[in-house]
Amino acid sequence: MKRNGKLSNIYLFIVFIILYAPIFYLMYYSFNSGGSMHDFEGFTLEWYKEVFHDTRLLIIVLNTFVIALLSAAISTILGVLGALAIMYVRRRQVKNTLLMLNNVLIVSPDVIIGASFLILFTIIGIKLGFASVLLSHIAFSVPIVVIMVLPKLQEMSPTLIDAARDLGASRWDVLSKVILPFITPGIFAGFFMALTYSLDDFAVTFFVTGNGFSTLSVEIYSRARQGISLSVNALSTLLFLFTIVLVIGYYFINQKGSRSKGMGVRK
Repeated sequence: MKRNGKLSNIYLFIVFIILYAPIFYLMYYSFNSGGSMHDFEGFTLEWYKEVFHDTRLLIIVLNTFVIALLSAAISTILGVLGALAIMYVRRRQVKNTLLMLNNVLIVSPDVIIGASFLILFTIIGIKLGFASVLLSHIAFSVPIVVIMVLPKLQEMSPTLIDAARDLGASRWDVLSKVILPFITPGIFAGFFMALTYSLDDFAVTFFVTGNGFSTLSVEIYSRARQGISLSVNALSTLLFLFTIVLVIGYYFINQKGSRSKGMGVRK
């Protein structure tokens, strides 16, 4: 058993090296004063300064964060409502169908989702740009929020709701003072995951973005195609670090929710 444990740890270590080595390579050369990714000539922050002095890039960064925050907020609201609807559907067959449809959107290839939205927006006459990107990000973020919120709803004991009703609470009181506070960790987790997915998404955004509007992922791709520029490395590094901060935030919120639940059980 110990041998199998050591082998599994070695395997995981190798996998993580393969996954993270290109990222750390990119980050390492973002500090290269030589201007190439071959010989490290010296440490510099020139490429990061170039990023912060690029007005067009700063506008794109603003666009990206506005899209991410709006899509995360709207998809969180819709996702919570969707999770509640799935949870309290009485017919098991209907519930399983809704769950299946939700999960299909998560596992569907981004290329197919992006192409589908492109066709849809073209048919109904929505101009490609801010609106098309926002709608697309909301669409693929809602299933993620549902998946985050549903387990919290399933953990909640039905006796809490019954007790609230026995005490004379209305439906709104039950929702706002019992259900929502209990599933708050799941709501925050869904929001952060939706925010992360929106910031990182490239495939779907690439299909639905139009002339005059871009996001960071599409901009990085466009610049990388034009040739090696270490400003792309600096920009990618900043985006990667920000994503890590979001993931860590999600982790601590999850841990806090689990700890609070454990303390409630002890009491």
